[in-house]
Amino acid sequence: MVHFEIKGLSFSYPNSEKKALDNINLTIKKGEYITICGRSGSGKTTLLKHLKKPITPSGKRTGEILFDGAPLEEMDLKTQASAIGYVMQNPDNQIVTDKVWHELAFGLESLGCDTNTIRLKVAEMASYFGIQDWFHKNVNELSGGQKQLLNLASIMAMQPQVLICDEPTSQLDPIAASDFLQTIKKINLELGTTIIMTEHRLEEVFHASDRVVVMEEGKIIACGEPKTVGEELKKQNNKMVAALPTPMQIYYGVGSSLQCPITVREGRSWLDDMLSDKKLKRDRLPEQDSQDINEQAPAIFAKELWYRYGKNDKDVLKGASVLVPKGSLYAIVGGNGTGKSTFLKSICGICRPYSGKVKIDGKNITKYKSEELFRNCLALLPQDPQSLFVKKTVREELLEMAAGQNQESDVMAMAEKCELTPLLDRHPYDISGGEQQRTALAKVLLAKPKILLMDEPTKGMDNFFKQEFARILKELKDITILMVSHDIEFCAKYADYVSMFFDGGIITTNTARRFFSGNSFYTTSANRMSRHMFANAVTEEDVIELCRENL
Repeated sequence: MVHFEIKGLSFSYPNSEKKALDNINLTIKKGEYITICGRSGSGKTTLLKHLKKPITPSGKRTGEILFDGAPLEEMDLKTQASAIGYVMQNPDNQIVTDKVWHELAFGLESLGCDTNTIRLKVAEMASYFGIQDWFHKNVNELSGGQKQLLNLASIMAMQPQVLICDEPTSQLDPIAASDFLQTIKKINLELGTTIIMTEHRLEEVFHASDRVVVMEEGKIIACGEPKTVGEELKKQNNKMVAALPTPMQIYYGVGSSLQCPITVREGRSWLDDMLSDKKLKRDRLPEQDSQDINEQAPAIFAKELWYRYGKNDKDVLKGASVLVPKGSLYAIVGGNGTGKSTFLKSICGICRPYSGKVKIDGKNITKYKSEELFRNCLALLPQDPQSLFVKKTVREELLEMAAGQNQESDVMAMAEKCELTPLLDRHPYDISGGEQQRTALAKVLLAKPKILLMDEPTKGMDNFFKQEFARILKELKDITILMVSHDIEFCAKYADYVSMFFDGGIITTNTARRFFSGNSFYTTSANRMSRHMFANAVTEEDVIELCRENL
């Protein structure tokens, strides 16, 4: 039985000659788990939106989409609302009520269900998803992971036949993301719900998928079982190999006649089989000698910050302190709801702690005038890039921030650096999440800050632009970067220092290699795969280097 039949679907956005979708042909069977992957702007989100009529974007479209054999556009909205569920990237964009239990009931009320049915379905979903402990809470009290789980539960209460997820873990910490994706797989296996998902984090979804669809410039370039797709991309010498799960990247990087591993567990077995009969020449990489962080000149110094949002609320920050050395890239990791974003906002003065002090370049932040602090000194890249957008085109957004005689040339240079040149005449809300993130980054960098605070800067970015993003940051001479991130792999590769934030404060800080090689869960897939054999390998490159030396 087939759910979706997509035949010759092509689409272009208004005022754009480029096709966002180019002759897409795809059949999705009932009960399948499909993962769609590709670079930012490859057409993944645009394709998903065409599978849900109320959010289908405006533009020029040809081709047809059939659902259960009938044209999708002929389905009435009530039937489509119950049959096709959609989970967005940002949970805040989807929640519409004030209380958790109200949100669980909202969809059922909209479908006209009677009170007894609503109460039964709400109770069932709350129990299935483990929501009962925060059932009566206000929605604004929930962490990002809880909000996304609430979105999922609210949709599943309507018993959809198909669940569409557009990068649902982009704002979740690694542990919450893993739990969320396991729940999605459980829904697929136990309820038979068809899953169609886009993800940049392929570690958890690639092996769980029945089929993987790879998109590039609006076209499908590969489609099949996970291992088959990996082999096809390798044969094509396609750059998407760099986005494959870590065990597959290491396998292709080392070269082996053994079967390609997909999961971390398979990766460990592959390492054992490959190196079991060899005496290891080297099992660790040299540690870089680094000066004691407390002996370095600080660009940012925060001491004993205490903050709560309301007079009678609990403290979010509980004596949080940090010293960020000049010229360093300093990363803070930790779970959703621990206070990381609030800490960043307190450092730049958006939130004002009731106790503690903050110094920027040795000067108390209260001594700065606003225009002095935020022009050529301090800049914040927020978690939601759309909060920076106030103009009708990407070009106008960048021009607003640029200043001086070389305004136009500065904008064009930054657009090229952030791969935005083809998007300059597009509305910032009509581009993908990753492209929005790059636009926000370009806008902030045009302010030419000496100190850059970033909240989840790699959210929505594909692996390719992450490498470019790291290069851009390295080229920014004499700039200090403090970032909050759930992107463990990025922090392991590029951060000078990493701190763990927990219960309102920083509890430990170390160099990236020492930090990630000492953790069990807050660590990289490469480390989990190889730690039984190599002492301190934390990136794919580390494991590949040590494997080659020992073969």
